Amino acid sequence: MTTFFSPDDLSDLAARVQRSDELAFRQLFDALYGPLLRTARTLVRDEAVAEDLVQEAFVRLWDWRTRLDAETPLRAWLFRTVRNLAFNLRRDAATRQQLLTDPAALASAASPRPAASPDANVCGDDLTILVSALIDDLPPRQREALLLTRVEGLSHTEVADVMGCAPRTVNNHLVAALSTLRWRLADTGAMVAAFLWCVT
Repeated sequence: MTTFFSPDDLSDLAARVQRSDELAFRQLFDALYGPLLRTARTLVRDEAVAEDLVQEAFVRLWDWRTRLDAETPLRAWLFRTVRNLAFNLRRDAATRQQLLTDPAALASAASPRPAASPDANVCGDDLTILVSALIDDLPPRQREALLLTRVEGLSHTEVADVMGCAPRTVNNHLVAALSTLRWRLADTGAMVAAFLWCVT
């Protein structure tokens, strides 16, 4: 069961983790493991690798606990760590691939896949599948901003910290992502009112 922690609760947990409080660390792990795993999955698209990344982020948090300021926003720190680990993994994999294959093959593999071609009448589970596919096809920064704010519930300031940009840039990514989603959903002729409340 996921436990909700307010910013004040997280500040208290940060101070307790800094003092090597194992119970506080476990509470933080239980509260944030699921959201961090969902984010890792979107970045690496491999369940086992995503689990490893999240566990590594928590190991790093524990290793760094005595150097953390009590004001450190732990939630953003953990999301940023998972993101950086995922990007490092992808960069290393791309480097290995480049060494093993010729540049033309690498360029071909890196080309984006075509957007989904949904049926005109979509409903229920089909709409969920369609929306997931459309989100997957967003540019990476737009997808990341959308998922961190709308799925994981981070504030624009926290997302800016995770993504290494200004809150206004996060807002720009969101506006672009939501505009693209609305436009593509409108093309399906689907009833999307139930979905739009979470992306408006």
